[in-house]
Order: sequence, then structure tokens, then C-alpha cells
Amino acid sequence: MSGHSKWVQIKRQKGVADTRRGQLFSKLTREIMVAARQGGGNPESNFSLRLAVQKARDNNMPLENIERAIKRGSGGLEASTMTEVSLEGYGPNGVAIIVEAMTDNRNRTIQEVRSVFARYGGSLGESGCVAWLFESRGVITVETDGADAEELALLAIDVGAEDVKIEKGYLEIYTSPRNLEEVRKAVEQRKPVVSAELSLVPRSTVMLGEKEAWQTLKLLDHLDELDDVQRVFSNVDYSDAVLEKLRAQV
Repeated sequence: MSGHSKWVQIKRQKGVADTRRGQLFSKLTREIMVAARQGGGNPESNFSLRLAVQKARDNNMPLENIERAIKRGSGGLEASTMTEVSLEGYGPNGVAIIVEAMTDNRNRTIQEVRSVFARYGGSLGESGCVAWLFESRGVITVETDGADAEELALLAIDVGAEDVKIEKGYLEIYTSPRNLEEVRKAVEQRKPVVSAELSLVPRSTVMLGEKEAWQTLKLLDHLDELDDVQRVFSNVDYSDAVLEKLRAQV
């Protein structure tokens, strides 16, 4: 589990994510609309839309909101003005960062992202500067409280998972993009899934101490809070000892 994934789990446990639920629903709505515009409004035949809808359900987005987003996307109105933008850069201590956004104003989004990078000790780079450090994979997260994590991990591997990582309270399962749904369905028969999505997973990570980790996570959080930003990926990581100190500061 990457450092930023660990940070997301901490915030979920602390309930911090609830204060941003409105913003989260806005991001999920855009993702559904664009997927519906590009591949049609039927989740059964549109893989991207199916993933976007499932992600919305995982985050308790009301069904009527999901259906409305699909209709808006299929109609091509607001969705037709949205453009997907991928930006790359460096955080403090050489951390690689990729920012994925959906926007109706590319220049505005680039300027906002550039400003956040500069404010927190990073810099926006050229296209391709860090993309080679990441690979597209399916990532499934399962809470392991009350479950045998090793048994769940073996089950996931048996049905096609490529790798698993057991963390305190969580199991993170990695699959090829095409096997994500199959592995998810098998795991869900044993234990509810917290999230399952296509992600950019770092090929290697940068281990940071407490001060450096806190500085970098401030940058990642503020990027994630931008209205146009959908997802933020990084190769930051830190030890369990640093993780516990960060947990106490939330």
C-alpha cells in the first residue's frame, strides 16, 4: 500500500472524508458523466462507466444521483465540455506525483495545480517526466477486522490477483486491469470491499521520515482538494512508526 493510500485509510477511519462528501460526490458525478459520454449510458457494455458507478456506490452516493449523472453524460450536455487532463510533477524530497483532472478550462486547472505545487515545495513538470514510474493496475482494498487476512489474500491469488499486501486493519489486492471485476466479485463473497478501482501504482517508492512525509502529504491533500482534480497518485511511503505519528496528528 503506497504512503498516500495509507493516508486515505487513516482519514477514512477518523471520519475526515465525511466533511468532504459533497466535493467527493461532485468528482464522482463528473467521472460518471464523462464515462457515459465516451462509451454510452449502459454500464453492462461500458467498462469505464461500470467502474465509475461501482466507485460511487462504494462511497454511498445515492442511486438517484448516479442515474442523473448517467443521463446527463449520455445526453452530452455538460459532459461534452469536460476534458480529461493528466499532469505530472515532483513533490518535496523528489517524490513523483501524477494529477488526473476533469475540467472545462484546461488553462485554469493547470495554473491551479502549478500554484499548489509551488506553495508546498514541489514543481510541475513536463508530460512524461514521472509517468514511467507508475503502471496501471486494479487495486482492491478490504478491511480485515474480524477476518483472516491471509485466507482472503490466498483467495484473491487463486482467482487471479497478481499481488497482495497485508497492512494493519487492511488488505490491498493488486490485479491486472482486466481481472479487477472478477477478483472483486470473488472477494466480496467473503468480505465487503472498501474500494476497487483502476489506479496508477508506483513501481518503486520513496521512504520519508516524519517531517518530510507530513510536508509531502500536505501537498497531496491540497492537490486532491482542488475542484477539478479527480485523483492524485504518488510514490511516497513511510515506516509504520511514522505512520502512527501521522495518525495521531489527524
